[in-house]
Amino acid sequence: MGFFLGKKWAFLMLAIAFLLGRAVILESLMPFAAAYFAVTYFMRRDLFPWVAIALVAGSWFAADPAPLWIALELVVLFLLLKGLNAYEKAELSTAPILVFTATLLVGMFSVFIGDKLSWYNFVMVVVESSLAFVLTLVFIHAMPVLMMTKKSAVLKHEEIICVMILLASLMTGMVGWEFYDMSAEHVMSRYMLLLFAMAGGAPLGASVGVIAGLILSLADFSAIVQMSMLAFAGLLAGLLRDGGKMAAAFGMLLGTSILTVYIGTGSDVMSSTWESVAAATLLLLTPRGIIRTIARYVPGTHEHTKSQHDYAKRVREVTAERVTQFSEVFRQLSRSFGQMNRKSSETTREDEIGHFMNAVAERSCSSCHRQSACWDGKFFNTYKMMTEMMTTVEEKRIPLSKDHPRSWTSHCVKSSQVMAVMKHQYELYHNDMQWRKQLYESRQLVADQLLGVSQVMEDLSKEIRREGQTLHLQEEQIREAVEGLGLSIQGVDIVNLEEGSVEIEVYHSFEKGFDECRKIIAPLLSDILGEHIAVKAEQAPEKPGEPTLVVFGSAKQFEVETGVAGAAKGGDLLSGDSFSLVELGSGKFAVAISDGMGNGERARQESSAALSILQQLLQSGMDERLAVKSVNSVLLLRSSEEMYATVDLAIVDLYTAHTTFLKIGSTPSFIRRGKEVIPITANNLPIGIIQDIDVDFVSMQLQPGDTLIMMSDGIYDAPGYAVNKELWMKRIIGELETNDPQEMADALLERVVRHHDGDIVDDMTVLVTRVDKHVPEWAAFRWPGVTRMERPRTVS
Repeated sequence: MGFFLGKKWAFLMLAIAFLLGRAVILESLMPFAAAYFAVTYFMRRDLFPWVAIALVAGSWFAADPAPLWIALELVVLFLLLKGLNAYEKAELSTAPILVFTATLLVGMFSVFIGDKLSWYNFVMVVVESSLAFVLTLVFIHAMPVLMMTKKSAVLKHEEIICVMILLASLMTGMVGWEFYDMSAEHVMSRYMLLLFAMAGGAPLGASVGVIAGLILSLADFSAIVQMSMLAFAGLLAGLLRDGGKMAAAFGMLLGTSILTVYIGTGSDVMSSTWESVAAATLLLLTPRGIIRTIARYVPGTHEHTKSQHDYAKRVREVTAERVTQFSEVFRQLSRSFGQMNRKSSETTREDEIGHFMNAVAERSCSSCHRQSACWDGKFFNTYKMMTEMMTTVEEKRIPLSKDHPRSWTSHCVKSSQVMAVMKHQYELYHNDMQWRKQLYESRQLVADQLLGVSQVMEDLSKEIRREGQTLHLQEEQIREAVEGLGLSIQGVDIVNLEEGSVEIEVYHSFEKGFDECRKIIAPLLSDILGEHIAVKAEQAPEKPGEPTLVVFGSAKQFEVETGVAGAAKGGDLLSGDSFSLVELGSGKFAVAISDGMGNGERARQESSAALSILQQLLQSGMDERLAVKSVNSVLLLRSSEEMYATVDLAIVDLYTAHTTFLKIGSTPSFIRRGKEVIPITANNLPIGIIQDIDVDFVSMQLQPGDTLIMMSDGIYDAPGYAVNKELWMKRIIGELETNDPQEMADALLERVVRHHDGDIVDDMTVLVTRVDKHVPEWAAFRWPGVTRMERPRTVS
């Protein structure tokens, strides 16, 4: 007994074995034992001897006992399994074939040693072997679910059906057991029907009724009516499950009573009623947790949906925690580099001068016969003289030997040699300081980059946690509001409900051509959420019959329209200028121009590389200043040659129209506001020249109707050096008669080319961006009965 108590599910498996050993269908067929033994052998090898004993014991108590033949089947099957084990071929996938073979061999042997041979006996042996083959496949899918060893939290419909068949097979092992004129198999079949109806509703209840009735009718031909009666009862119980256990029990009682009244006698009606009452009593005694556990594995139920959300939430939490840990690792690395720089910066100038003096004295005074007299007896005079010499070397006013001050020559007999050594040591010291400075700047850049990566990962962690919010109520509110307008949608997923960053995914199967999403659903969501909502993306189904995915998001308060015009030097195909227009994903829109050094393919590579890397860093969420410094370091490391590129970047906030300008060695930009033209300038070196680059930002609040004009030096330098370029460009922009960005870009390029009599003297690029107030295509409408949505205030 202690052995069994220490084994999980051991008693349950032995009870199942006993009932399956006792089960008989079609009056004489017993295909369950061999199938169950084979599956147990592979899944719980420690229990298969006890399972074999339970199967033989069950067959001993069957209506037509056949323990000898069952034992013989198990012995043959065991020998086949051992034979395959010897060749390492025994796998669970081979179990159905082995069961079929063992059952067929034992069945044929029983026919040959019987009283007479007949085709009927041979056919029944084949039928029993085939049923054993099918039941093995069923048990392979059902046993992991029944023992709760299945790792997946989602059951396929086939697995649910297999569990039903296994449970119904167990009930055939109860045929013949009666208490107080009630059949045990009828009570348990109705109890199982109620359990699944409460867990999965009408479809699952009806399915259980059909399967249980079918298998019970195979065990007892007089119970053929059970199939239709249990199916109808399961349907009614599932329909009334929202009313609780009592309502479901009433539905089952009503379904069984109606058919029994028309088909059976008075005693059958009373017996069926008491069996239903007994099943209902068992249901009332069943804890609610068991029903919820079953429902959690049934697709489509509320419990299953909740378990999926809980699982996704746990995954998000684990992922966010890991990302946070990585973020902290990068932050610590950044701090360590910063601490190294702080320690190195703590070295004072006195220490550096001391090291310098020691190096000079070691090379010039160590072999001098007056060393002790100078450094021991006249230390302060010697140190003063050395300091004066070092000052002259630093100030690059080194005197000739004959012009050395008398204080030097009278004190030191080798003043010329000391000056030469000091000059050489100062050059080494100066070079050392330069390398230290570069090392310091490189460490600081690495520290800043690591801190930037840490911040990006921390933002990602917050985003993951924010997406883990439980928004079932808000999703249901949207579904009810949309369906209240007569539109049927297949699913609603709320990704984000933060004001200004709303993202809602809707799955639908609308016909093409009516555009219900933009005309009806988007205005409805605008009214529910209290802000303008627009269709952001629409993804067509990959396969016929699948729903279409539409993404709704917050409509920006402002929108931009752009125009670009450009030409390569001398009319070539490849220009050294590059431009980029990209939405950063955080409600910001970036426009940028980069001009590589020189012309042609190499300049194009430098400018396009600068913009490409900058775009990816900005889209990842990195700070603009750090992103530019990172691009600068990358361009420095790309080549040992001096290659540089200018960057002219403008980031427009589409919610406020607040614009940040970043200019690295680029020409001025201009803002046209009505008749006024406002220049935007900054004085910074191009990137890729020096390591420590100054990044200055210029911020300005744009207004609706403002037009931003950005250009490369080929456009700005067109009038030459004899003309004030800024005034000339302001006049040209002010004289443009159009407000269309593309027409403005074309007109500016044409004007510059005409200024040079048709010659294109340099790479030319002009980028025009117009900022306007966003006007929704369809206005929000008020629908009676639809209330405003309450947004969650806390992040889960």
